Amino acid sequence: MPTQSWGRINGQEKDSKSLHWRKDAAKLPQWEGHVLPFGLGRSYGDSCLIDGGTLIRMQDLNKLRHFDAATGRLSCEAGLSIADLLKFSVPKGWMIPVTPGTKYVTLGGAIANDVHGKNHHLRGTIGCHILEIELMRSNGEHLLCSLQNEEALFRATIGGLGLTGIILSCTIQLMPIESAWIDAEMIKMKNLEEFFEIDNTSDKDYEYTVAWIDCMATGENRGRGIFIRGNHARGGDIRRDFKKQKGEIIRMPIDAPGFSLNKLSVKAFNFAYYNKQFSKLKMIRQGFDPFFYPLDSVGEWNRIYGKQGFLQYQCIIPTHRTDDLKQLFDVIAKSGQGSFLAVLKRFGTMKSPGLMSFPQPGYTLALDFKNLGNKSAALFAELDKIVLRSGGRLYPAKDALMSALTFQTSYPQWQEFEKFIDPRFTSMFWERVSTRV
Repeated sequence: MPTQSWGRINGQEKDSKSLHWRKDAAKLPQWEGHVLPFGLGRSYGDSCLIDGGTLIRMQDLNKLRHFDAATGRLSCEAGLSIADLLKFSVPKGWMIPVTPGTKYVTLGGAIANDVHGKNHHLRGTIGCHILEIELMRSNGEHLLCSLQNEEALFRATIGGLGLTGIILSCTIQLMPIESAWIDAEMIKMKNLEEFFEIDNTSDKDYEYTVAWIDCMATGENRGRGIFIRGNHARGGDIRRDFKKQKGEIIRMPIDAPGFSLNKLSVKAFNFAYYNKQFSKLKMIRQGFDPFFYPLDSVGEWNRIYGKQGFLQYQCIIPTHRTDDLKQLFDVIAKSGQGSFLAVLKRFGTMKSPGLMSFPQPGYTLALDFKNLGNKSAALFAELDKIVLRSGGRLYPAKDALMSALTFQTSYPQWQEFEKFIDPRFTSMFWERVSTRV
């Protein structure tokens, strides 16, 4: 069976190898053909897949190497998941400073995609907190990369999509916290203009900010949704409180039938979700999972979209181009291919050390769509034109359809990055977007 990405895109690897110990990586020069590291497979598109060649499975290379409880400096193997990191660090009063919307990703995968979270306005991407990367090239060479040593390769590896070599281990600076709880506020907003107002007044006082958007709403209601902001609570018994928190609670047992997700069902869900909160403001103390990882509570939630899978479209629109952001919503609503998962967030000005990092100052919009083949491709192409016109770009970790022209226009540094790619490493994504245009 071919390996699938989380969006259920099929790879075509000829072979796969699992690294259980760091010494296993010494066999890399003996393997034939192209290779690509593979973590837990939560990239939505084809950046984690290879057509031919060998996938190098990293999830068993997951051991902690060193932790300084006084400074929060932690070294671990690259296959360690965020879930397991949190189990170790949170009871000790330390939090990963940047987390994506799932905890089921490896640290190596997080670095390769330079993941961002709800606190980009304060802490940037995870690459801003990586102190050192141990990298192995296909010729067997081991390199310790940081801002002080092998700086250019360090920058290329952060956000480098696993193409610069195998990340064997890393050192990360964690963030101190007092509590395992999040004090959250949910604000019901009537349209996109209200989102801008709330967002502009939230950055300096709240560690985390994000909004769920009803992407099917139009006219005066365009951009209505729930704005969510929060801070780590203070005090309490952090060890006891973290033990109380539960992770995954239900599983999606089968693929949903194709007819179940359509314009009417998405519209009904969005209407119900928006109106489930009666008051303008709701304040609640939440655990890590419902605040950071709500979808992780449903095992294999990607099956909701059926056997054909789904496509995520995540873009960024520069801050001063709000009219283009509004047009994106109009095009999506008109298409009838709405998403029940639409997330809007503003990126701050903190620059990642990563050469190919996705975030830049602006508004990032992420939406999941049922994979409808040519119909989806036509919609995405229309959205791409708006994004390119605005000076924005798409997120490679979530992409399955980006054209070479779109990629090369929005990532003009790609040819500089290409110099650092290991000659044995490639992916389906890179083969698609690096074709000369």
